[in-house]
Amino acid sequence: MIHKSRFPEVTIPDTPLTPYVLRHAERLADKPALVDGASGRTLTYAEFAHAVKALAGGLKARGFGKGDVLAIMAPNIPEYAVAFHGTAWAGGTVTTINPTYTAHEVQHQLNDSGATLLVTISMFLPIAKEAVEGTKVTQIFTIDPSDVDPLTALMGEPLQEQAPVSAHDVVALPYSSGTTGLSKGVMLTHHNLVANLVQSTSVLAVDEDETVLSFLPFFHIYGMQVLMNNALAQGGKVVTMARFDLEQFLQLSQDHKIKRAFVAPPIVLALAKHPMVADYDLSSLECVFSGAAPLGAELAEEASGRLGCEVVQGYGMTELSPVSHSTPTGMFKPGSIGVLIPSTECRIVDPETGKDLGLGEDGEMWIRGPQVMPGYLNNEQATKDTIDEDGWLHTGDIGHADEDGHFHIVDRLKELIKFKGFQVPPAELEALLVTHPAVADAAVIGVPDDEAGELPKAFVTLKQGQEASEDEIKKFVAEKVATYKQIRLLEFVEEIPKSASGKILRRLLK
Repeated sequence: MIHKSRFPEVTIPDTPLTPYVLRHAERLADKPALVDGASGRTLTYAEFAHAVKALAGGLKARGFGKGDVLAIMAPNIPEYAVAFHGTAWAGGTVTTINPTYTAHEVQHQLNDSGATLLVTISMFLPIAKEAVEGTKVTQIFTIDPSDVDPLTALMGEPLQEQAPVSAHDVVALPYSSGTTGLSKGVMLTHHNLVANLVQSTSVLAVDEDETVLSFLPFFHIYGMQVLMNNALAQGGKVVTMARFDLEQFLQLSQDHKIKRAFVAPPIVLALAKHPMVADYDLSSLECVFSGAAPLGAELAEEASGRLGCEVVQGYGMTELSPVSHSTPTGMFKPGSIGVLIPSTECRIVDPETGKDLGLGEDGEMWIRGPQVMPGYLNNEQATKDTIDEDGWLHTGDIGHADEDGHFHIVDRLKELIKFKGFQVPPAELEALLVTHPAVADAAVIGVPDDEAGELPKAFVTLKQGQEASEDEIKKFVAEKVATYKQIRLLEFVEEIPKSASGKILRRLLK
């Protein structure tokens, strides 16, 4: 059966992303749009809109426009939104890079995306300079002072009107880890992102007097859409945090009277258990909204009891722009990811037979709606493997629908490991491990962990006559991957269990 949203269908305006995000800017000209949490530095809506148009004008003057890609590798600061929307206003595409990536990982994304400009901060310059070697990037700019050109050097005569684009042109190109190899570029169009902002309004509406505390990274689709674009499009105030720090998070939540905290499960754990939480006045909190990874019902209830507010969760993925399910106010159900957002359909399908399953039966979630990406960049096969001919996106997550229209995730068909909300592909780590001179074979699985969700654990077989310590192999991997992908646990084994076809039998590894 096809499950449909309980909410009325929504009309998706035929507009590019940035005009939609700036639709209230003129009316709210003097209102703070973006505030740097650490320093208090503020951009009003008028200043934000002017900076966006000035950057777009500067980009256009350099011949940058439709089909061109600008990469951003920066923490959450107000200028991130300027760089993102300035590029979009100029008709270009933004690829957002995880700043914890190694030079090798950054280089892969720059090459794959075809980026020609890179915006970063001085802290990340050494990595950036190494990464651009052999790519199409012609120039690096930093948001703060450094030995390269500042972002302000890109500013020009403000471009008053959005550069001509189609709603189906790609505006954002975040990268998502696949189960095999390096990450893939997720093509998200203006239509995808605007659609999901409109769809989400019924469940994630932001009041103009609301402040959204944004520490979830803007390079990640959750931070980009739910926190940055959603809040700005609805006239809210976005307070940025460059990285998560519990004390700063609590202080800013208290100072700005945060009504809804958008978090990931490790933060829910801290809110439930950390003694520091008791030192701050969080009485303004009406809801804690968790995403990016599954949240256990018991932990949600514990945090809810301590904070005196609902702790709910939603569901999404980069390929869904990102939201497909959410929990509206007053509809909390322990362990549920919520209900379908408007104009979204879902099927629960037996992965073996492809047959639809009934209520309460566990199968793979398939999703269809205007938020579904057109595909992966330069990867037709991966696109075909993920989206079928009828437009259903096969999520790789196992769950069921209950009699109330709530959905529950119980397992993952995919082999991805979720570490603190970040996706860790085992295949990438396995491929890296076997390049160590002493390693004959390797397998990586996720091991449940209360704080992180899952920890990447490696099983390693050494070559005959070779020796290597656990720490040595962990260090070997750590030097080549982002922090969140590092091997946390390692066990030496005689052999890696495999099927007749050579596939790793992960269920036999514990």
